[in-house]
Amino acid sequence: MGNRFWVAIPGALLVLASVAGGCRGRADTEGTNESASRIDTAAIGSDTASATAEEFTDANIAALLDEANKADSAAGAVAVKKASSAAVKRFAREMMGEHHTLRLAGEQVTKQGKITPSAPADDPVAPLAQKESSVLDSAPAGPRFDRAYIDQEVAAHRAVKDLLERVEGEADNPDLKAAIGKARPIIDHHLKEAEGLQQKLVEKA
Repeated sequence: MGNRFWVAIPGALLVLASVAGGCRGRADTEGTNESASRIDTAAIGSDTASATAEEFTDANIAALLDEANKADSAAGAVAVKKASSAAVKRFAREMMGEHHTLRLAGEQVTKQGKITPSAPADDPVAPLAQKESSVLDSAPAGPRFDRAYIDQEVAAHRAVKDLLERVEGEADNPDLKAAIGKARPIIDHHLKEAEGLQQKLVEKA
């Protein structure tokens, strides 16, 4: 699986850390969610900015996108089991299924381009993906999990949009560059989906 990365098939990539919501009430939930979103977006933004002087290589880009894709697929698998909302479960299945396909397709791109994925020294994806996994594993199943998962998807897509804008300009391999360019509007679409679900969950709280 190491040679697989995110390519232009629908999907949101990385999942950032989030918070539990619901049972403690809207004020407590929303405040914590907003804090988590700010922290996580700042984290990836800071890591990205720190590497601006030294551009990501195609090997770096392939590794980062594969990590992100793997994380979102894994998050979807957890959400399918623990979510209570039918709409959230449907979204999770979409993320899980598409990202599995993305990794298979990505393997072909890396092979054809003779790209060996290699994460950069200051990897902005791995620590966020690890924290996300911990949060979803510990969040109780039900409405609180629904909110935690969707809040992460919103924050993640916003951060990934910024990441994709950067790596599209830095990619040298034409197939890799083209895949990123085609995927950007798809990420926008998934962000809108996640934001729509988030709004509905807020209204129900």
